[in-house]
Formats: sequence, C-alpha cells, structure tokens
Amino acid sequence: MIVQLFTTLGCHLCEQAHEQLLSLTDGGMDLSIELVEIADSEDLMERYGITIPVIRTDDREISWPFSVDALRAFLENDT
Repeated sequence: MIVQLFTTLGCHLCEQAHEQLLSLTDGGMDLSIELVEIADSEDLMERYGITIPVIRTDDREISWPFSVDALRAFLENDT
C-alpha cells in the first residue's frame, strides 16, 4: 500500500509519525512510504501548513495526533 506522509524539514511531530509508519512496516505491514515536502508547493503549504503531519492513502487522511494503534486501524480499514 502506498502511504504519503506530508511533512516539512524540522518537524519533530512528522519524525514521530514517520517512526510510527516504520514500526508498522517492521511489524509486517506492507507499506510504501512516500515523504511529501509541503514547502515545495504553495498549495500544499496552504492545505497542510498547520496540520502536519498528515498521512494519506488514496482519498483518506489522518491528521496528528494519532497513536500507532490508531494509525494501524486507519491503514487496515483502507484495504
């Protein structure tokens, strides 16, 4: 499953969200994680500037704060 993580440089919450995604892959979940730098796009900055980290898959999103369990449930519901 392709998962986008909307992030920006120096965002410690984004780093935590990335670590949660990596822990899910280490636990056997088949994820392809794409880091999306919101500073590269004015539209993304407007949309996600105050809500990152945001994880998106297909047409669904989950915004911080979330636990690894909530993230797992979100991703398992997507299949």
